[in-house]
Amino acid sequence: MDKKTFYITTPIYYPSGKFHIGTAYTTVLADTIKRYKQMKGYDSYMLTGLDEHGQKIQEVAKKMGRTPKEHVDIMANEAKKLWELMEIEYDDFIRTTDERHEKAVQKIVNKFLENGDIYKGNYEGWYCMPCETYFTETQLVDGKCPDCGREVKKMQEESYFFNMKKYEDRLLKFYEENPDFILPEFRKNEIFGNFIKPGLEDLCISRTTFDWGIKMPNDPKHVLYVWVDALTNYITALGYMSDDDSLFKKYWPADFQIVGKDIIRFHGIYWPIFLMALGLELPKHIYAHGYIVMKDGKMSKSKGNVVYPEVLVNRYGLDATKYYLLKTLSFGQDSMFTPEDFVEKFNYDLCNDLGNLLNRTIGMINKYFNGVVNADLSLETELEKNLHDYINEKIDLIEKYMDDYKISDAIPEIWNIISRTNKYIDETAPWTLAKNDEKEYLSVVMYNLVDSLMKIAILIRPFMKNTSNKIFDQLGLRNDNLKSWNCLKENHKINEIKVIEKGDPLFLRLDLEEEIKYIQDIMHK
Repeated sequence: MDKKTFYITTPIYYPSGKFHIGTAYTTVLADTIKRYKQMKGYDSYMLTGLDEHGQKIQEVAKKMGRTPKEHVDIMANEAKKLWELMEIEYDDFIRTTDERHEKAVQKIVNKFLENGDIYKGNYEGWYCMPCETYFTETQLVDGKCPDCGREVKKMQEESYFFNMKKYEDRLLKFYEENPDFILPEFRKNEIFGNFIKPGLEDLCISRTTFDWGIKMPNDPKHVLYVWVDALTNYITALGYMSDDDSLFKKYWPADFQIVGKDIIRFHGIYWPIFLMALGLELPKHIYAHGYIVMKDGKMSKSKGNVVYPEVLVNRYGLDATKYYLLKTLSFGQDSMFTPEDFVEKFNYDLCNDLGNLLNRTIGMINKYFNGVVNADLSLETELEKNLHDYINEKIDLIEKYMDDYKISDAIPEIWNIISRTNKYIDETAPWTLAKNDEKEYLSVVMYNLVDSLMKIAILIRPFMKNTSNKIFDQLGLRNDNLKSWNCLKENHKINEIKVIEKGDPLFLRLDLEEEIKYIQDIMHK
C-alpha cells in the first residue's frame, strides 16, 4: 500500500545578503514539520531554494564587482552550507536560474498567452525596488512602501499584464469554500480587506528597464518580473511542464506552504489565480508566519541588531538554536529575540529541566541498580497511574498541535511532561526508598522514569534529533511507541555514562552575564 504523501515548501529566499535567524526559522519550521510527518508514516517532500532574478540582484552584484550569475552562485553555495550546518533535510533546492525552471516558466507564460490571460500595455505607478513591487497611490502609507516603509519611485514603462480581474469571482468563491486556506485567519482577513474586496488590479508581469531575468517568450526585450517567475517554482521543481512530471503527479497539490507575512498577499492572490489559469489544484494551506523582532524593531545591519544562525549554532549547538527559534515565534505572530531570553531558556529549559532529568535518572539507576532496570509493574501505585494519565493526555494534545502546525504550542506541552516527570521524582523520593531498603518499588520508579524519558525523546525528535539520539543512546533504547507504558525488556541495561557531576550532560549551563554580552557583541559586528 502506498504511503500518504505530504509536500511542504519554504518561500524561495532572495539572495541579496547573508541569511539571518528569521530565514533560519522559516526553514527549521518546514524541516520540523516534514520530520514529524515522516514519523507519522507520510512520504514527505520538502522544497526550498532561491529567487535569483530581478533588478535588485543586478544592482547588488554590480556593487560587489560581480556579474549577477557569479553573485547568485556564491549565495546559493552559502545557503546550502548553512542548511547543511543546520541539518535541514530538504529534498530539492530550486534556483530560478536553473534551466529546468526557466524553460518551464516560458511554457507557463505561453499557456497564459494562449488563454488570453496576458496583454500588453503601459504601466505607471509607484515602485519599491527592495520589495520589487508596484503600488497604487492609495496603497502607499504616508507616501512610502506599505511593506517596508522605504521610499518609492514613480515609474512608467511598457509592460505585459496578467488579467487578474478575469479570475476575481473564482478567487472569492474559492475563499468562501476554503476558509482555512490562509493561516492564521487574520492574515486572510487582511488580504480580503485591503486587496480583494476593493477590487483586484491587473498585475504587471514584465519589465524593460533591466535584463537579469527570464525573457518573455513572445517578446524577448521584456524580462519577466518577479511573481510569475518566483511563485511557479513550487511546481517547476516537481517537473511541471517538463518531460518528467512524475514528482508533480505524486506530490501536487502542496499540503503546507510557509511564507513570511510580508509576501502573503502575493501567495494569497497571485498564486491561486496563476494555478486557476493553468487548470491546477490549489495548495491545501498557506501559512504566513510573523517576524523575529529585536527590542529596537526589525533586524537590520544599519541598526546593528542582526543575529546570524551560524553564530548561535557554533557556540550553543544546533538543537538549542532550533528549540529557541521554534518555541519563541508564536503561531502567526511577531516575537522578540533578546540575548537574556535566549540564555535563560538554554539554562532553565534545556539544562535544568531536560538535562537534569536525564542525568538524575541515569545516576540513580547506576547507583541503586548497577545500571539495570527491571521492575514488577504489579507494584505500581496511584502515583504511576496519575503520571501515565497526565503524559498520555499531553501526548494527545501535542499531536493535535503538531497536526495543526502549531509547533510553538506543542513545545511547552512537551516541557510540561518533563516538569511532571521531575515532580514524580520528588513525589516518590527514590533516595528515601533506597535508604529504607524498598528496592522493589524503587525499581518501579526507575522503570517509569526511563519510560517517560523515552517518550520525551520521541516527542522532541522532529526538532532536536541529536538530543533525542543522545537520550536514546544513554538509555540504551530505540522505541517509537508513545502510548505504551511497558516497552522495556526484562533486565534492561542502561548504558554506562558519566553523571552530571563528572561532566557529559546534554547541555552545559551558561554564565548568564558572559553569554548575554557575547550575543550583544556579535549582533553589532
